[in-house]
Amino acid sequence: MEQEAMNGILDSVPNGLPHSPSPEELERELPLVHDGQVPLAELVSRMVQAMYAELTELAETMPHMSDPQRKRTIADWVVKTKKQAVKLYAVVKWSRDATVVQKAMNITAFLMDQNRQFEEAINGLKFARDGLDPARLRNHDLLTSLDVLTTGTYRRLPSAIKSFIIPPTPLSPEEISRTLLDIEDVMRYRLRMQELIPHEMRNYRIGDGRVFFTVPKLFEVSLCVKGAKQGDGWFMVDVEFLFTVGGDVTGMQEFPRRPGGLLKRHIADEGDGRLGFYLPPPEDITLAEGQPEIQRRELPPGVFDAPLVRLYNFLQMMSMSYQLEILWYQAERLRTLGWGEYLKVDMNNDRRTLTLSYWIRKPPVAAPGRQPPRSRIPLLGGTLTISIIPTQPAPPIPTALSSQSVRLSQSQSHSQNKQSPSPAANARRSPKDRILAELQERVKMGGRNQLQEVGVRPRPSDKVESMQMLVTWEPQSSALGIQISPDDATLPAEDLAINAEELDVEQLLRRVIWKHTRAILTFFQLQLQRGPYRSVFGPPGEVQLITDEGALVLRTHLCADEVVVITIDPRSGRISMRDIGDLAAAGRGPKLASFSDTINANPILLPNALVGLRFNTITDLAEQKSNYLGLRSYRQRNFSRDELLKLGPTARGSLFIQLASFPSHYLVLVITDEEFRYALISVKERRESLFTKLIMEDIGWLDVKRIHGDDAVIKQRSGLDTLGNLGQKHNRPFYEGDGSEIVGTGTVGEQRASASFRLDTQVLRELYAYCCARVAYTKVEMQLKSRGIAYKHVQPHYTASSQAVLAHVHSSLARSVPSLCVQASDILSGAPAAEAAMPNIRVIPLNWWSEQKPQVVTCVKLKYVQQPVGKRAGSSAVIRPSKRIIYDTRDAVVTFLSEDVDKCVDEFSEEWARVSKMVVIAREVAQMATKHKWKDVQLLSFDLQTVEFAYTAGYNVSISCVNQLSPTGGSFELSFSRGTGAPEDIDESTADIETILAQYNPHEDVEPFLKDILRQTPLALALHRLVALLRETLSIVAELDYIRVKAQKDGEEVDTFAKTASWFRVLYGDIRHAMDFRLMANAQVLIMDGSNSLYHAGESKATSDSGLLLQPIPDFRTIVSEVRKEIAGSEASRRVVFVDIGIICHSSAVRVVGRALHEKVLKRMKEAQAGAVKS
Repeated sequence: MEQEAMNGILDSVPNGLPHSPSPEELERELPLVHDGQVPLAELVSRMVQAMYAELTELAETMPHMSDPQRKRTIADWVVKTKKQAVKLYAVVKWSRDATVVQKAMNITAFLMDQNRQFEEAINGLKFARDGLDPARLRNHDLLTSLDVLTTGTYRRLPSAIKSFIIPPTPLSPEEISRTLLDIEDVMRYRLRMQELIPHEMRNYRIGDGRVFFTVPKLFEVSLCVKGAKQGDGWFMVDVEFLFTVGGDVTGMQEFPRRPGGLLKRHIADEGDGRLGFYLPPPEDITLAEGQPEIQRRELPPGVFDAPLVRLYNFLQMMSMSYQLEILWYQAERLRTLGWGEYLKVDMNNDRRTLTLSYWIRKPPVAAPGRQPPRSRIPLLGGTLTISIIPTQPAPPIPTALSSQSVRLSQSQSHSQNKQSPSPAANARRSPKDRILAELQERVKMGGRNQLQEVGVRPRPSDKVESMQMLVTWEPQSSALGIQISPDDATLPAEDLAINAEELDVEQLLRRVIWKHTRAILTFFQLQLQRGPYRSVFGPPGEVQLITDEGALVLRTHLCADEVVVITIDPRSGRISMRDIGDLAAAGRGPKLASFSDTINANPILLPNALVGLRFNTITDLAEQKSNYLGLRSYRQRNFSRDELLKLGPTARGSLFIQLASFPSHYLVLVITDEEFRYALISVKERRESLFTKLIMEDIGWLDVKRIHGDDAVIKQRSGLDTLGNLGQKHNRPFYEGDGSEIVGTGTVGEQRASASFRLDTQVLRELYAYCCARVAYTKVEMQLKSRGIAYKHVQPHYTASSQAVLAHVHSSLARSVPSLCVQASDILSGAPAAEAAMPNIRVIPLNWWSEQKPQVVTCVKLKYVQQPVGKRAGSSAVIRPSKRIIYDTRDAVVTFLSEDVDKCVDEFSEEWARVSKMVVIAREVAQMATKHKWKDVQLLSFDLQTVEFAYTAGYNVSISCVNQLSPTGGSFELSFSRGTGAPEDIDESTADIETILAQYNPHEDVEPFLKDILRQTPLALALHRLVALLRETLSIVAELDYIRVKAQKDGEEVDTFAKTASWFRVLYGDIRHAMDFRLMANAQVLIMDGSNSLYHAGESKATSDSGLLLQPIPDFRTIVSEVRKEIAGSEASRRVVFVDIGIICHSSAVRVVGRALHEKVLKRMKEAQAGAVKS
């Protein structure tokens, strides 16, 4: 008998019978459960891939590490990988029992499913019993019974049964197409006439019965309507997020652009819920027992539904959150690829802010029982924050709406708890877009007749919430011990923007780190070029910030061909140094590694470390050359510290080469910041206790160019060093100029970079031979030594100015015998205007080899190149204003000739005091037109003896010096004139006032007060004060001259005179009343009663019954009031202030105000005098 089966399982077959299923068949009937199970193959694959990725990373990063660091890194990787391999081995052992565990899990799932079926059967029986209890027997259907009896079939079958059993006739393709077109027409009408569309979703298309809204870089969503009725809402069909993942796309399959499955269903349900928020619930919905009835949400009066706005707000936040999660995943993956120790990734609780902290450092390890030491530098380099924020504040919630009438979106509720940026600053909509959105809202709201009939202005239920992804970079203050500038701590907005078309957090992080690295390396570059070591690394080409294979490196030239590069690891932030010289020493690697460790402990020591490395390298190269020539050299000799100071304060190291023929003499290679200096010294032994000390008896500096030839490249130093002991010789090379000239061709930076400390073997050999031949040296410099002036020997170099007077003298020894060079600060100590000379002054003794009378030529190069002008200047490039002075206008070199060697210093000082002051004055006057915006200041004449210039149009002054060697420092003579030419002989009684005033300069009366101003120091500042005072007081003295001349022509007793350079007085006939003009700050002039005092306001100098002192002018305040009314409304009134004791006005208004005030005072004085005569 055949067994019957139910649900695919035999009804009742005892186990062990012939027809019982086998165990394999029973196992196939069990459900397969994989919950919590991971395939062993995937686990092994991931382990192998991780090991391969780490090995690849090590292969890329280890070449830049030192040897100990590479070994330590490999050892750490082996230990970590071994632990993972052991864990994997244990898992493989456990996987042997995977089959038994899987079978047990399948049986458990089968039993749980069987238990569920039993519970469902019990519940079904219970529901059937509960449903049958109220059931009643229907009335007998007699008609149907008769139909069946007579016809044999049902003739009155219910339509519900027909529609359930009989399938409807399917639509034809034409009907389907027509239906879709009708739906599209309905959607098109609603979108154009009724629905409020966010301006961001204005790009839409209708097709295939759906409407597709596209928001660039956010999403594309398709919607459809539920029907053509007014109350039929929208439902969401599909959505696609418009972003592209950049960089490493490993694992990005977990972030699809078009969601599917449960994620799509969740988004669709949430979107449908927002679209139908104010729609009535479906009529066919079945409520569970005890579930409350769903109430329809009603719109408040005056509010119409805006479902598309709610959908846009939801999908916008969904898209941005999706992108932020992708960036977080990429950051976490970076941590697994070698960034783990140096990168910290944080996401806040609301998943809206992602914070990346880079260059994380481990805190210092504390010794047992002690507090942890304080780190010298911060433990992180900076933070990169990516956050989702509203670009404009969320619309306020109307107070009339209840909490159930409007549902806040997620972004709206967040904007209430956190202050949003101002809409003017961050709104993404342009003014045009905002106007179009407002017009759309007005037009579509205007069609709501049911709202307009009740007199309520319609408004949408929701507002568009514009959001943006804000990226902020905050470099840590003093990261790596460096405080970068605010300009370097900012990036352009486009560099920090999140590009949805290429989501790559690694690229963004590297861009920020690149900027931070550049700022730090730029700080080091500027510190080297402008800091204490600017003389070493300041010239162009010494320190360069370049890009090498995509990485920023600071290329530093040490000396000759030795170059070291400094880099910052973008992941760890560690500073590393490496040598890239063509012949890099093999043993320099550990030294550079030691320097790198020291710098990373305290990066601010980088300049000191570079300088130390530089001098060490220079000494090695010089010692190598010396050994190659077979010379005996010493890095240290038994000199005391004070003796070594004789080599100069700029000496950073030295190499002593002993002369074989003269053991007590040494050729010393002195290493300075800029170059080698070569000295010939003689030493003497001095025994102190058990040790013998060496003393430098004499020191002479050597000029390599003069010895070796013109092909030697020697660089000028920026000044002279004075040794501690008086009379030591300073025989360094000297060149005329401002210290920037370099012998040879090419630019300054190129020559210095190529020739810095490049010691040629032939040059060293010739220097050694020259020192042997010149143990006994010339004694010409003893003349300056007896006067206590430090000096040095330089190569003779005659300019055109000196050759004009020295053409008859020449010697074949001129090239071998040096001239003398002194510092301007020494020979001009105490002399006036010493700042006008360049630091070096050449003193050339002449004719000491001949029978003629010795002469001394002193050549001074002026700092201020000012060409002589005027009649005495002449047209030649070399002029001779006096017998002892020659001026080369091309090189700005003044040559002073002295025929008496014993008095050459005094004669030079006297002539210099006169010439230097005139040069300073001429230069300052020439620059006033541009420097102080005084366009009418013009230099008229300059010949090293006198300077004449116009301090304003038509008014000139001439300045000259006298008695420059007097104890008081000499004085100046000022001569004033008018620019109209020489004064003419005119009859003042018949000439008009303007003609008389045009004949002379009114400042002549103030000359005794003005010339003392130039005796102040510095001279340039004093000259500026003089010119400013002349310009500001011109209106005063001109008006006073007008008053004086007019009074003379009118026969009135009025006198004007100057009390000081800025205080002028008009004295009236009775000598008891006066009016003062005082110059104040900012070209303001105070016109006041002369009897008043500025130091005791409101008090007069004399009482009314005193006849000795000035008396107050009668009714002076009334006169001031009258003047005030008289000038009211004029241009001068804008610059006039009336005070208790007078009037304050601008110097340009003195003519109007002063003349009006004088005329009224004079009138009042006449009236008072007339009244006194009558009485």
